[in-house]
Amino acid sequence: MSDDLDTNEEQKNEGPDYLGVNDDTSRDTIKKVTGMYRDWFLDYASYVILERAVPAIEDGFKPVQRRIMQSIKDLDDGRYNKVANIVGHTMQYHPHGDASIADAMVQIGQKDLLIDTQGNWGNILTGDSAAASRYIEARLSKFALDVVYNPKITTWQASYDGRRKEPINLPVKFPLLLNQGGEGIAVGLSTKILPHNFIELLDASVKHLQGKKFEIYPDFPTGGIMDVANYNDGLRGGKIRSRARINQLDKNTLVITEIPFGTNTSSLIDSILKANDKGKIKIKKIEDNTAAEVEIQIHLPSGISPDKTIDALYAFTACESSISPLGCVIENNRPLFIGVSEMLRRSTDRTVELLKNELQIQLDELEEQWHFASLERIFIENRIYRDIEEQETWEGVIAAIDKGLQPHIKHLKRAVTEEDIVRLTEIRIKRISKFDIDKAQQKIDSLEESIAAVKHYLANLIEYAINYFKRLKKEYGTGKERKTEIRTFDDIEATKVVIRNTKLYVNREEGFVGTSLKRDEYVTDCSDIDDIIVFTADGVMMVTKVDAKTFIGKNIIHVAVFKKKDKRTIYNMIYRDGARGANYVKRFAVTSTTRDREYDMSAGTKGSKVLYFTANQNGEAEVVTVYLRQSGSIKKLKFDLDFADQLVKGRNSKGNIVTKYTIKKIELKEKGLSTLKPRKIWFDDSVQRLNVDDRGELLGEFRKEDRLLIVNQKGVVKTVIPDLALRFDDDMIVLEKWDPKKPLSAIYWEGEKELFYVKRFLIEHPDREETIITEHPNSYLEKIFTEYRPMAEVVFAKKRGQDRDENMELNLEEFIAIKGVSAMGNQLTKEKVLEINTMEPLPYEAPAAVEAEQMDVVDEEDVASNKDNTSQENPEDNAKTDDGGQGLLF
Repeated sequence: MSDDLDTNEEQKNEGPDYLGVNDDTSRDTIKKVTGMYRDWFLDYASYVILERAVPAIEDGFKPVQRRIMQSIKDLDDGRYNKVANIVGHTMQYHPHGDASIADAMVQIGQKDLLIDTQGNWGNILTGDSAAASRYIEARLSKFALDVVYNPKITTWQASYDGRRKEPINLPVKFPLLLNQGGEGIAVGLSTKILPHNFIELLDASVKHLQGKKFEIYPDFPTGGIMDVANYNDGLRGGKIRSRARINQLDKNTLVITEIPFGTNTSSLIDSILKANDKGKIKIKKIEDNTAAEVEIQIHLPSGISPDKTIDALYAFTACESSISPLGCVIENNRPLFIGVSEMLRRSTDRTVELLKNELQIQLDELEEQWHFASLERIFIENRIYRDIEEQETWEGVIAAIDKGLQPHIKHLKRAVTEEDIVRLTEIRIKRISKFDIDKAQQKIDSLEESIAAVKHYLANLIEYAINYFKRLKKEYGTGKERKTEIRTFDDIEATKVVIRNTKLYVNREEGFVGTSLKRDEYVTDCSDIDDIIVFTADGVMMVTKVDAKTFIGKNIIHVAVFKKKDKRTIYNMIYRDGARGANYVKRFAVTSTTRDREYDMSAGTKGSKVLYFTANQNGEAEVVTVYLRQSGSIKKLKFDLDFADQLVKGRNSKGNIVTKYTIKKIELKEKGLSTLKPRKIWFDDSVQRLNVDDRGELLGEFRKEDRLLIVNQKGVVKTVIPDLALRFDDDMIVLEKWDPKKPLSAIYWEGEKELFYVKRFLIEHPDREETIITEHPNSYLEKIFTEYRPMAEVVFAKKRGQDRDENMELNLEEFIAIKGVSAMGNQLTKEKVLEINTMEPLPYEAPAAVEAEQMDVVDEEDVASNKDNTSQENPEDNAKTDDGGQGLLF
């Protein structure tokens, strides 16, 4: 040990590397640790990286996993072995802890590929652990026996104590690492390779060998949905988002049927309950009915939106998780950071090399068999065995046989060795006496055919490897289809889906807002992550986060929850500029601000005061009556002002002059209608969500009362108010703006009568879901038409011995009158129908909608330059009015 602590000559005088005082008197007692730390730490780090945490790229196994697989093979006799027995056998290769070996083996067994398990091996869905290793059993699967082992091409090394031989790498002829995945934390680095789909990996290997491009994405045993837009080929910096599959069972019940990777039902339910306790979501109760498949039922209180709750589950619970992959493997005893595509290429190329080695060994064995079979035939057919009868020594026997063979071995592919002659002497007399020349020749011919086949495979190695991968897919691919659906996710804004779990109060005079001011004026329900917008009487606006108590400014006139990018909430305001200045009117929207910063909505002059203020969620423009104080020669002391005459501009706009005289009071005369254009709504099919951002298919322009028409494959028809939080089922076949006056036409198969029926109807109850087909389990919706005058083509089936009937063109408008939605309809035909096709509808001109004059909301950036560009017209000129009292021209 003292030798290990010796210092290097050039480092003896480095003060910081010593423990103690660096002087001549203490030099003999000071021990330097720099070298020890450098060497021992690197040795330890290397050991953890190479021998424990990171899998090898050659076979996809960590050392403990490789030793487990070799141990199962050693004990394999076709029957199940106790896991405890396998664990003990594994420790002969390396003294891993028995618990760690058992845990590693359970993880392999739960992936249901290499190990055929028996007993309680735990449940990856619920998180239940496996039974003790003495209670559970295992044996190799057929797949493992097929692709993992071949001792003839395996390179071996001595075990830790030199008593056994263990494989350096197993000859795995399959991209096992990508299929199983791998995760480990070492010293200074880590790895996280996500599992991929069995069938897709084989298809990708074939494409690689064919020189085609391929893409592979993770597939999780827990199913769920994932967004791989930022997967980055599994390299550092990539990310995928994994979500639970949540469906609506009924209006008050949600059901989770698949969970994100890395979670289980227990942790998922805990996160849901925690979010409920914090008030992020609101649930009534939760039931876990998980067994072989996941089923978590979430019961909602009445009045809670299921769609918003689903979004909230993704936003605030483990129903959505973000996973960051990191592709790190061991190659040639060094860490290597590569993407999953390169892993697949290297694995496939190694499989080709292993197949080549197997074929070469097989060829050598076949040629050896052919060589000896030919020698045996020559030896027996030419009775060479009689030449040894007179020989008295072993050398003489060998020489006699060698001499007898010489005239007959010119066609052999290699020279005859002494070992060959020794084998000939071991042939029994019984075999010689029963030797059949024809059978011997048939065996030689069969061997020659096999040799030719193997040589063909070697000459066409890529084709052979492609067929090998296709065979694996055919034999083992059943039941290994993709479980995780790939989909593009929409971003969920937490503030839009959080349950309003607290109440907001205001003390207007003192200027405080908050959730703790319960003795003051109640404003609205809100959540603890909301922002609120506040206006004061001096024209100051501020957006701040909800808190227990926040000072804004005295004389608060308006408080509300703030919605970012909200262009439809319009603020109408009349204010006095300064203590004695003119009075201005303005309309504006607030789409974005800096939190906790004060913004002046007036011109900024000291002493300014807001005289009138309203916040209108749909851009309503009211009419107000303005009363002036008697001053000088003012003739008209009262006039009306219509906010609809004002353009909606940015919040920095100064506004237009109302009057330069003192305003006594302002009264509301008439409530206004919306002055905003109908909102355009699009449907983005990639994320199955509505949006107002011009993504996907335009559904139309929607006013407050307009609704969406939805029809699904089950024949359920409903209308809904368009909400960006709405979720849509995968079996939806119609999504469009609903016209209450336009009839729907349907052709459906009636299960009981086993005939097609036709019906036309109007939706009479917009708020109710209606099923338009009969309740028989065999009934199904064939076609649904939303055109005014739809047409369909009916193709009849061919009758035996007769010509096919001509196709029938069906005018649904003439075929049946409009009836109730619950009516059964009319029978289409008694003839057997082959198919029904949609045709171009007949022309129809829908009545034009009456368009009102409306205005757009002007974005703030478009009007920032017009902050001071306001009308300065003389109010006296504005006094030219008619008797209607519209006293101002702007």
